[in-house]
Amino acid sequence: MRRMDCTLRPDCAIIDFQQFARRAKRAKAGASLSSVMADFEMPDSMALRPTRNPVVSTAEFRAAMSSVASSVSVVTARRGDEMVGRTVTAVLSLSANPPSVLISIDIVSRLADFIAKTGGFSMAVLAEDQSEIADAFAGKVPHDARFDLGKWSRWPSGQPLLAGAVTAIDCEVIGSIETGTHVLFAGAIIEAESHEGRSPLLWQRHDYHALSRID
Repeated sequence: MRRMDCTLRPDCAIIDFQQFARRAKRAKAGASLSSVMADFEMPDSMALRPTRNPVVSTAEFRAAMSSVASSVSVVTARRGDEMVGRTVTAVLSLSANPPSVLISIDIVSRLADFIAKTGGFSMAVLAEDQSEIADAFAGKVPHDARFDLGKWSRWPSGQPLLAGAVTAIDCEVIGSIETGTHVLFAGAIIEAESHEGRSPLLWQRHDYHALSRID
């Protein structure tokens, strides 16, 4: 088995579409390749080994994960005059050296496409009074109207910057890896703003919460 190198570096291994097609065919067991093919060069893949024991059902998985309280963030990217974004909870602090975060983005989304092609993204950790923005970027508002909610400006890089967030960061992609349905992007933080007086919006058991109201 080929060993996977997950070293964070700007030239993190890039594969061609033929390699991805072979992996996708094996992983999807005959599913249509067009349904999982992304419109950008794919990063290296994470080899997921078969389990020795049966896994829980999708319903059990979702029920278990819904109990985990997570901060709510909006990940955004800009390409030319167009901006895209998505509400996410799959975010983690990756490293202090270099200062970086890891985000998980749907592999066939336009957001993943923009991030891969521009090599950057921005992220806003939403405050508890920004649930309307969270809903908008989760799909309850059409793409072309999402940035009408909230006060948006731009980082020096040109990436979107949301005012009023608990924390806002601008990131340069330093590594990426695909897992079949999602791409994990490692982003080095090149700009950051934090507001200590703001409380984060949390997501738990399919609803929004403030810090004082987690069950």
